[in-house]
Amino acid sequence: MAAKSEDFGLSDEQRALRDEARRFAQEEIVPVAAKFDESGDFPVALIKKAHSLGLVNLVQPVECGGTGLSLFDACLVIEELAAGCAGVTTSIVANDLALLPIRVGGTKAQQEKFIKPVAESGAMASFCLTEPGAGSDAAGISTSVRRDGDSYVLNGAKQWITNGGVASQYTVFATLDKAKRHKGMCCLVVPASAAGIKKGHHENKLGQRCSNTVALNFDNVRVPAENLIGAEGEGFKVAMKTLDLSRPMTAIIAVGIARAAYEHALRYAQERKQFSQAIASFQAIQFMLADMITDIEAGRLLTLRSASLLDAGRSASLESSMAKRFSADMAMDVCVNAVQVFGGYGYTKEYPVEKLMRDAKLMQIYEGTSQIQRLVIAREILSPS
Repeated sequence: MAAKSEDFGLSDEQRALRDEARRFAQEEIVPVAAKFDESGDFPVALIKKAHSLGLVNLVQPVECGGTGLSLFDACLVIEELAAGCAGVTTSIVANDLALLPIRVGGTKAQQEKFIKPVAESGAMASFCLTEPGAGSDAAGISTSVRRDGDSYVLNGAKQWITNGGVASQYTVFATLDKAKRHKGMCCLVVPASAAGIKKGHHENKLGQRCSNTVALNFDNVRVPAENLIGAEGEGFKVAMKTLDLSRPMTAIIAVGIARAAYEHALRYAQERKQFSQAIASFQAIQFMLADMITDIEAGRLLTLRSASLLDAGRSASLESSMAKRFSADMAMDVCVNAVQVFGGYGYTKEYPVEKLMRDAKLMQIYEGTSQIQRLVIAREILSPS
């Protein structure tokens, strides 16, 4: 079943963009998704082809080599890609996540220097915030930074870094003084070739297995002072602005996963016969399918609304957190039910729904867990207006 984004009155250009992404996902990603899931290899050639079609660096400015899409239009693309494979899509979206801090907090010169080479070349980049001891508590990071002449020196470790093993550039968050928490945080652009960076092994993950995920260690890594994004102590603000903008792009990945699971379940229910009739004729299956499509539509609408608000320059912390929380949990529920519709077959790798279920689980964890999203939502609705 096609996405119902037409309800927003898409232009011919938006429909063409969405259809191009859908073709790429179905013709290029879907045929190899299971292979990359099995091997865990990073799909280099596939992402390079996506880049050649303008399906990478979606929200980066055209003058810096990006596609220059609004968040709303980027969501149209990302849903289609995610319906093909969430692992591939996470790697693609992570590039925007890594470059967004430079776009929101950097000078024009820094955008030219740090976004353009990555976006034009098709290189990968990584957003480095999470640490072994600081995940949900972003202000509690331990990676240190100190000024030394015309350079900054980084020491510490980062964990669960998407694209970390294949990136040419890192956007790293570190602290001048851990006791200052968010007030001590800085954001720096670090070339992956800098001396003192050690990359860990690619994590053997439950799902989204082809998305490269590593730990990074920084041992007296020297970075030019001009690589500081914003002022000293503004790193937390840059990170939060970035995550506000990236949250709809993450939420729509969950919608794409769920849509793919629903479409597989719908087709299977119409083909599979038990008691001499298609299982889609049984009310128990009908109710599951009805709940799936209703929840998918709700997740999409929440997400596109949050993207529209952000495109209009409005604050959308509440709306984007609701979209991410609902869509992530919804995707997991839909995928579990899709496996149930397939029965024993759904539990095997011969059919795609078990992969979708494994991929969906990560959506409840990364870019702010579902529990953290609930905290943000509660804070927003309880704070004085």
